[in-house]
Amino acid sequence: MSQVVGRDDLLLVTLDTLRFDVAAELAEAGRLPNLAAHLPGGQWEERHAPGSFTYASHQAMFAGFLPTPAAPGPHPRLFAARFEGSESTADRTYVFDAPDLVSGLAHAGYRTVCIGGVGFFNKRGALGSVLPGMFQESHWEPEFGVASPTSFEAQVARAERVVAELPAGQRLFLFVNVPSLHQPNWFHLPGATREAGDSRATHAAALEYVDRHIGRLFAAASSRRRCFTIVCSDHGTAYGDDGWMGHRLGHESVWTVPYAHFFLEPGAH
Repeated sequence: MSQVVGRDDLLLVTLDTLRFDVAAELAEAGRLPNLAAHLPGGQWEERHAPGSFTYASHQAMFAGFLPTPAAPGPHPRLFAARFEGSESTADRTYVFDAPDLVSGLAHAGYRTVCIGGVGFFNKRGALGSVLPGMFQESHWEPEFGVASPTSFEAQVARAERVVAELPAGQRLFLFVNVPSLHQPNWFHLPGATREAGDSRATHAAALEYVDRHIGRLFAAASSRRRCFTIVCSDHGTAYGDDGWMGHRLGHESVWTVPYAHFFLEPGAH
């Protein structure tokens, strides 16, 4: 990453609330053709989330603590703030002299852009302004939110506009928080009802919805130059697993998340 930063554009996509097991099952079954085309070996990497809900996990990721490989470490990180004694900072790590990665990349000449999804990015109050406030430019509209059945399509359209308006030589760090997997997601499964609520099946249908449109996001992000891309979940969620429901709790369905990083070459889709 010490060579990538300053050379390539950067894209971070958090598939908010996506469970690892559902992501892995759909990739294995061939139900994620657009994502799987870019996943190393066509499979997600199993990792542990740095937090059990959106706010905590994104604060950690924006400090350089991406989901950790689900195996004994230490694991060298892609990004790290300069910190004496850090055991996960390696020669290849991009080290920034800032309190967070976003401002570190801005100092390195990147245009930092946030396209929000869930409520922690809606800028409707003080708490919902913290995370998007790290960026030079941030976008949120009700059409991007959890209650919108077409949220990701609206976000992608905004991303396309953002990229098109950038000067050709301007490096970009684009962050997209995808809300489609977060509850409510029942409306992504034909025949499902509000009364029946969300389930693993509706969660899976929401991921298939994202897959249908993510090619446009990848194409936009790589339209000007090579783009280093991270796609991951910030945390999972429980659907009755061992009696647990939701997240912000310490269950395996919450802590275990899918992760992938890869390069998008110009013209990728």
